[in-house]
Amino acid sequence: MQNILDAIQSDSASAGDFASLELPESYRAAFVKKDEVDMFEGVPSKEKDPRRSIHVDEVPLPELGPGEAFVAVMASAINYNTVWTSIFEPVSTFGFLERYGRNSELTKRHDLPYHVVGSDLSGVVLKTGPGVTRWKPGDRVVAHCLSVELEGPDGHNDTMLDTEQRIWGFETNFGGLADVAMVKANQLMPKPEHLTWEEAASPGLVNCTAYRQLVSKNGGDMKQGDNVLIWGASGGLGGFATQYALNGGATPVCVVSNEEKANIARSMGAELIINRSEEGYRFWNDENTQQDPKEWKRFGARIRELTGGEDIDIVFEHPGRETFGASVFVTRKGGTITTCASTSGFMHEYDNRYLWMNLKKIISSHFANYRESWEANRLIAKGRIHPTLSRTYTLDEVGQASLDVHQNAHQGKVGVLCLAPEEGLGVRDHEMRAEHETAINRFRGV
Repeated sequence: MQNILDAIQSDSASAGDFASLELPESYRAAFVKKDEVDMFEGVPSKEKDPRRSIHVDEVPLPELGPGEAFVAVMASAINYNTVWTSIFEPVSTFGFLERYGRNSELTKRHDLPYHVVGSDLSGVVLKTGPGVTRWKPGDRVVAHCLSVELEGPDGHNDTMLDTEQRIWGFETNFGGLADVAMVKANQLMPKPEHLTWEEAASPGLVNCTAYRQLVSKNGGDMKQGDNVLIWGASGGLGGFATQYALNGGATPVCVVSNEEKANIARSMGAELIINRSEEGYRFWNDENTQQDPKEWKRFGARIRELTGGEDIDIVFEHPGRETFGASVFVTRKGGTITTCASTSGFMHEYDNRYLWMNLKKIISSHFANYRESWEANRLIAKGRIHPTLSRTYTLDEVGQASLDVHQNAHQGKVGVLCLAPEEGLGVRDHEMRAEHETAINRFRGV
């Protein structure tokens, strides 16, 4: 791996130089083990510790197939799907790998007794498989996490609808929390060159998800003047949703849990802030068994107070069970609740009268297709949208990084250095970086 790192850091190695590099037989990766899926049996979710289940060690390099690429991973990041994988909730991801492995001889490579995790990366292409023409060894890239086969008709209007759609590093193996990752070539996008490796790796999953969920016609189809309720507005998803709302002429109503997070939202340009801790909203009466409509109404009244009497056009939903009833209630007549993930619980409950009698819509949103991902990455590269990276760990510290995300002891996105020996490397466009330095570092040190 040292020869590979030397070539990347030289900044002068050609495509031919990279193509001639000898690939290692094994590489360092973060993974969970199939024979440990029961290790947390009987332990409450919040007490399950990813430091026990995530291992960092050498694993064999898989065989490269058609349409695929090996990428030397300089940096990656932590997402909630890595947390779910590490605590084996809501299900073990080995079921995903087993089902994928039954598809063909090629997909059988993914069905292993270990699962290399991670759905983000920035790095350099090392080798491409048969049929890849757009990318070559030496290309500096980031990767989105949509893995599709596109052999059937369903995905050819929106690739997210492909019957074989999966999330790389969660529902497939050989993810990005490693020194080498294997991706499909149609996951690759150009690295924004004003960003460091760790900054470039961090937007990936959450940036693309926020773009589809809020901006795309497949999601909220946000327009100028919309009032957008954003839960967790300074978090990994919410930090991008807040930027998209402001960038697109909408008015974000940012829900945060403390004053520190409120200040982050204000630093992005948001003016309408609801601090849940200070205002004491309790949407559930008793341990998540019964909701309190009076609290929905109090929350809605607060929103109208901030917006000058207007209701919410689009709710950017991702907490799930804890907030969903309130989200449905406060949305205006004919408005939209867009939902992805469910970090507080998957079993949502809401009063359907407020939905059906007011012609509201619930739109599900799950990551993004290649076009949406490309546009989201393009906006990063143009300096219109900025990373929300707050802290960076080493690959050996992935367990601790995942625990921090699991316990919500973080802001924005948590990055991971893989091959990169230190932070701050990988920038080529220093002039553009200087122009956006404050925004790039907005989440740092908080």
